[in-house]
Amino acid sequence: QVRLVETGGGLVQPGGSLTLSCAASGFTSKSPTIAWFRQIPGKEREGVAVISGTDGSTYYGDSVKGRFTISKDNAENIVNLQMNDLIPDDPAVYYCAFDYMASPSLLEHWYDNWGQGTQLPVSS
Repeated sequence: QVRLVETGGGLVQPGGSLTLSCAASGFTSKSPTIAWFRQIPGKEREGVAVISGTDGSTYYGDSVKGRFTISKDNAENIVNLQMNDLIPDDPAVYYCAFDYMASPSLLEHWYDNWGQGTQLPVSS
């Protein structure tokens, strides 16, 4: 059974940096596409970044483009989300998700497998 576990994060401070990790296990032999989403209470889940399982190509949501970087450690089956230049809109619950697809997508409905999420609170 496939399992995704998100770790990392911390308090979001404007201008600061944080890293999230998604540890994946239980995959079949095919390489899945893995994405990060985030959700603020009362709002729809937003696609943040995705990395293709076929060719490693990456795509980002407009709100994080140029600030966030997604990467994958194939040996460890870990996908990291490096978040730089944090802004007040970044605090949210961050989820990683995976599925098998020909072209990577940041649309939520393409993903059937989700982690439990990790909270990134605002720094007080």
